[in-house]
Amino acid sequence: MKISTKGRYGLTIMIELAKNYGEGPTSLKSIAQTNDLSEHYLEQLIAPLRNAGLVKSIRGAYGGYILSNLPSKITVGDVLRVLEGPITPVEGIEEEEPAKRELWIRIRDAIRDVIDNTTLEDLASHSEDNDMEGYMFYI
Repeated sequence: MKISTKGRYGLTIMIELAKNYGEGPTSLKSIAQTNDLSEHYLEQLIAPLRNAGLVKSIRGAYGGYILSNLPSKITVGDVLRVLEGPITPVEGIEEEEPAKRELWIRIRDAIRDVIDNTTLEDLASHSEDNDMEGYMFYI
């Protein structure tokens, strides 16, 4: 299974909204500038997220988008399924011979476990400083 730019950039939108949760709406322009992405492309991605009820739009001069639920209640799986479709490593698992079918099902279930148990809050609260813990640098 390969996640396309739709899934990657859509997740970027959602992580930025999670980081700003409770601080009012965030514009797609600011998300695009912060992440060096195309605002036009983000506009195409926000529509299915809004239609799925994951985000709400706020109109006006200081408008933008907010998450429709707490960042701890929205999973990566919720976002990826809206933008990428069903989560499956191969098409036609049912027609595979039993040994291969079991492998594909185990891979699918492992992916589902990760994305359905990782929330936007988990991703928004992760900082690059966490990656540096335990390292000592000398100059």
